[in-house]
Amino acid sequence: MPPTTRRLAAGPCTGAVLVLLVLGGCSTAPGEQGEDGVTAVPDAATSAQGVPALAVDVLADGLDHPWDVTRAPDGTLLLDERGGGFTAVRPDGAVQELDADLSDLFADGETGLMGLTLDPAFDRSRRFYTCQGVQTAAGAEIQVIAWTVDEGWTAATRVADPLLGGIPVNEATGRHGGCRPRFDAEGQLLVGTGDNAVSSNPQDLGTLAGKVLRIDPATGEPSAGNPFLDSSDPVTRLIWTYGHRNVQGLAVQPGTGAVYSVEQGSDRDDEVNRSVPGGNYGWNPEGEDGGYDESVPMTDLGLPGAIAAVWSSGDPTIATSGGGFLSGREWGGYDGVLLLGVQKDTGVLALRLDAGGALVEQFRVPELENSYGRVRTPVQGDDGALYLTTDNGDGEDQLLRVTPRS
Repeated sequence: MPPTTRRLAAGPCTGAVLVLLVLGGCSTAPGEQGEDGVTAVPDAATSAQGVPALAVDVLADGLDHPWDVTRAPDGTLLLDERGGGFTAVRPDGAVQELDADLSDLFADGETGLMGLTLDPAFDRSRRFYTCQGVQTAAGAEIQVIAWTVDEGWTAATRVADPLLGGIPVNEATGRHGGCRPRFDAEGQLLVGTGDNAVSSNPQDLGTLAGKVLRIDPATGEPSAGNPFLDSSDPVTRLIWTYGHRNVQGLAVQPGTGAVYSVEQGSDRDDEVNRSVPGGNYGWNPEGEDGGYDESVPMTDLGLPGAIAAVWSSGDPTIATSGGGFLSGREWGGYDGVLLLGVQKDTGVLALRLDAGGALVEQFRVPELENSYGRVRTPVQGDDGALYLTTDNGDGEDQLLRVTPRS
């Protein structure tokens, strides 16, 4: 599928929403733990005390399902679209498409060109990574591919093709394809995957589906310190955590280095989980007939060692997607919160977690509520600003920049 036409916003404040008053005193305390051991939190309040009003600027529009965005040290924003195509938004506001070979892209349903992230040494290497569906001679699969981009941001070239392959995909529907790459505090590449809506995958250590993987970004081999390095199965050695349904968000907490995964849920729960090496997060939808049972809890604490979520939507679900922490004194009451893209509802949910992962409060970001539609990815840039991609489709999507009002 060819890339869609991108349009630069007409001005720096086009589409901006400037909220002068922020409701206070409405934060919600954590809920009680349910019978399944998952903390089902009451409905989110509109806002928390002490948060600043925010300005929302549209940097680019005319996009179609932009999946991820990252900011380079020179101030360029790189984003991708699920149906295929990379776009660079330059520091001067210019919006330009990159030449890139995506002729083998497998894009169907929820799967396509998905998460991307820059190498920590991008200044020297010009290297970035994608997680995407690929059509091979043997059939479709999901791969992590390493690319380089020229200094003018005109072309991306594959340099590790793939860095990691063999991640299963649902060829019939593209359902539950994941797929988010992010670097941990030790410089290793984490990859969140989906279970392909196959009931046995989450609990099976012989498949890369329904997992968080941890790999060396230079070689694609299992990272030192992975929990299953002694396994005879090379697939198992790549696994960091398992028992997941559809990991669409990964976020590293500033100060602690703790990794949190964000999962779109079943009929009853979306989840945020705090990653523990080798941890089983309890998704076990396999019915007696081998079918895919979406009515069961997202975390089955009857499984040995299953780890309860730090947050759950309960019923109804809101279809959480990407997640990212905000950090910086300029953010006031937002400093330290984990932001979640919301897709069944619209907007962004903020969770405040303590250093041990316990939920302190949750609230919605008022400037983004019912204003821009579904949000796929919230991510903080190295300039301190928050960048968001929307996920409404039909060429109606935008890249947003959110900053505190001074």
